[in-house]
Amino acid sequence: MSDLDPEDGLRFERLVLPHVDAAFNFARWLLRSRADAEDVAQEALLRACRFFRGFQGGDARAWLLQIVRNTCYSWLEKNRPRESMAEFDEELHQQPLATPESIAMAVEGRERLTRALETLPSRYRELLVLRELEGCSYKEIAAITSIPLGTVMSSLSLARRQLHCALVNPGCREAIA
Repeated sequence: MSDLDPEDGLRFERLVLPHVDAAFNFARWLLRSRADAEDVAQEALLRACRFFRGFQGGDARAWLLQIVRNTCYSWLEKNRPRESMAEFDEELHQQPLATPESIAMAVEGRERLTRALETLPSRYRELLVLRELEGCSYKEIAAITSIPLGTVMSSLSLARRQLHCALVNPGCREAIA
């Protein structure tokens, strides 16, 4: 944070740093690689620090996640062909449960959900991750993705429908109108 004066540095720590985990999680879902997500999330935080003087207040999490999103897509354009991304590592997101049976059921459910999420187009996957995993409001998602609020709402509805279809019938390719 050497680019910031001490007052802005403290403000950055207070407003932005609490959202580092959300930034990494979002990058992880967009890039589908822990190592790449770590690098890109770090780059996004450096960019956020560099441009923090331009932050005029408001929702710091949405502001940071927008930077993460833009950094991820810039990185993807330079480093990967479209949609040929690394496989999701389930063990990174596994949480311990009470019994071996419940663990097996939870792992199977997470694997199904992960497989279904990864079949979605990146735009739908991104919206679902922001809303359902990161708990962002529709307004925050609109700000992060630069998509009009009404489009966010309708796209989330379509994304949920497509996710449901993929969960119920893994071979399903529901036409999205």
